Amino acid sequence: MSLPITKVAACHIAPVFLNTNATIQKAIEWIREAHSNGAQLVCFPETFVPCYPPWTQLKAPVDNHHLFRKLCEQSIYVDGPEIMAIQSVCSELGIVVCLGFNEKSRVSVGCLWNAYVIIGEDGSIMAHHRKIMPTYCEKLVWSHGDGNGLNVCDTKIGKIGALICGENTNPLAKYALIGQGEQIHISLWPAFFTTRRPGQTVNYDLDNANRIRAGCQAFEAKSFTVVCANFFDEAAREFCKNDDPANADCYDSASQCSTMFFDPTGAQIGESLKEKEGIAYCTFDLNQIVELKQFQDLAGYYQRYDIFKLSVDRTPATPVTFLEDPATALKYPKPEKKSN
Repeated sequence: MSLPITKVAACHIAPVFLNTNATIQKAIEWIREAHSNGAQLVCFPETFVPCYPPWTQLKAPVDNHHLFRKLCEQSIYVDGPEIMAIQSVCSELGIVVCLGFNEKSRVSVGCLWNAYVIIGEDGSIMAHHRKIMPTYCEKLVWSHGDGNGLNVCDTKIGKIGALICGENTNPLAKYALIGQGEQIHISLWPAFFTTRRPGQTVNYDLDNANRIRAGCQAFEAKSFTVVCANFFDEAAREFCKNDDPANADCYDSASQCSTMFFDPTGAQIGESLKEKEGIAYCTFDLNQIVELKQFQDLAGYYQRYDIFKLSVDRTPATPVTFLEDPATALKYPKPEKKSN
């Protein structure tokens, strides 16, 4: 048995801030560049389309209404033309893409989800996941997700799963993917996460926290792991500072998160990016997993299914379920069209 050797591209890039059409075009350009460099899997960061909303970390909700309206306006439907444009490129190039985006609801103009899709090489959506629980201040932006997207995609380049941001701290969500034989794990992240003002006690070190979480998932799952973070560019920084001058020093001092890769031992490998925009590349030889699974296999012999049982409800959440028999539906007449 020979497992795939897969070249992965992690896009450490900034969206065109709050501009969906331009961001989708930028994504397509970078997918084509990654493909030209031999990548078979291309990863984009958390809510790349149209942006991660950094203002929620610093501004009071009472001051954010105009930004929330703009975010809703620029958010997209999972079955809309923007995602279809990415699907078409995947089909054309025969490439797999994981794309983070702000998803809007067809039944509520004010409901958003932090979501991703994994699109297969034939252009089909193989996974559609909504972040289960928004983190900290994110609860003021995004609704709770569901378990529908907690699935691992079986592709010719490996078995691929993904979690968004803080979900990578949740042992149950992580094991839901481990238990499906995940071989490549993608984690999607914001550019920074501010919990303290400059000069106060030590801020939350997202970069270090991500190294711990990614290394943990890689080691426990015996999987290769991608950390794909947004890049906070000068245009986004100036937009946020102009909108909120009182917090300009926070935006100026924000520490950029890294994009990087880990092997199944938990060691960092391949290229990494932090302070500049670009694509980081790494080649995963999935055959390395076999020997490590011999040591500990949490999806196999190194598990006690008679003691531990995990049930995951993957039913998509809907606002309301209607119980009706179409055979009993009332028929209403309508007026005939008058002929001219």
